[in-house]
Amino acid sequence: MLLEVRDLHVEFRTRDGVAKAVNGVSYGVDAGETLAVLGESGSGKSVTAQTVMGILDVPPGRITAGEILFEGRDLLRLKEEERRKVRGAEMAMIFQDALSALNPVLTVGDQLGEMFTVHRGMSRKDARTKAVELMDRVRIPAAKQRVRQYPHQFSGGMRQRIMIAMAMALEPKLIIADEPTTALDVTVQAQVMELLAELRRELHMGLILITHDLGVVADVADKIAVMYAGRIVETAPVHDIYKAPAHPYTRGLLDSIPRLDQKGQELYAIKGLPPNLTRIPPGCAFHPRCPMAQDVCRTDVPPLYDVTDSDAERGSACHFWRECLHG
Repeated sequence: MLLEVRDLHVEFRTRDGVAKAVNGVSYGVDAGETLAVLGESGSGKSVTAQTVMGILDVPPGRITAGEILFEGRDLLRLKEEERRKVRGAEMAMIFQDALSALNPVLTVGDQLGEMFTVHRGMSRKDARTKAVELMDRVRIPAAKQRVRQYPHQFSGGMRQRIMIAMAMALEPKLIIADEPTTALDVTVQAQVMELLAELRRELHMGLILITHDLGVVADVADKIAVMYAGRIVETAPVHDIYKAPAHPYTRGLLDSIPRLDQKGQELYAIKGLPPNLTRIPPGCAFHPRCPMAQDVCRTDVPPLYDVTDSDAERGSACHFWRECLHG
């Protein structure tokens, strides 16, 4: 296993109380594999990723329990200097908003080249050559001329390609992509996802794709972890989850995807809102919004039941997973 997150807990101290952002998250990803982490905003997806990368703001964030094993090393036990060596060289992150993530007063060539001057000790000239190669690799046209341009001179899709180039500059073993297609139009989304999948195959790296859009991951992910209120509520191979979800929340997300065969019909939406993380409901956190909720759901927190019905491992944190799976 390339990366294994075990029983991770992260909380934030706020004026309104302690917000439990991550509540016992466990997942893993192998080299050459793509794990998609799905869920609505506020479900804990990005906080988990930031904790894995070691860029969580502490304080106000606080890691209260868990392990993050990268090639067998617990990253949470490393000193900051050692952790810094892992970032960029062995694991990298693609951020949600490329325009905010890129420095507006430096050329893209300088920002790409910095990876090589800092981590590889290259001269600025050699680093600039590497930057052009990276821009060619992510299919940015006229890379030799555009390497001297600034982020605002690129379109949203091209800026995201620059972020991908920056993440894969040192050929890391793991890339975490946090909502990499947000604010891009549908055709550009498809191009970015195709590029990520191609680079993953070429470099045989692990990829964690964080998104709220089930439609984006269908052709890219190998397995899916669905998060709600800081917990993983379902895990499954990608095709199994589309064919037969084993949790009502996953079913709701799938039913919310627009479909061509339902043209003219009202689009389904999950009722209510995600819970306030300072006041997570007792029992199953999803029960106030769940059409299948019963008394046990309001009192007992469901464990991640083993719902394996084939060779592939599956899990569902629902007391009535059988009814959901076969309903």
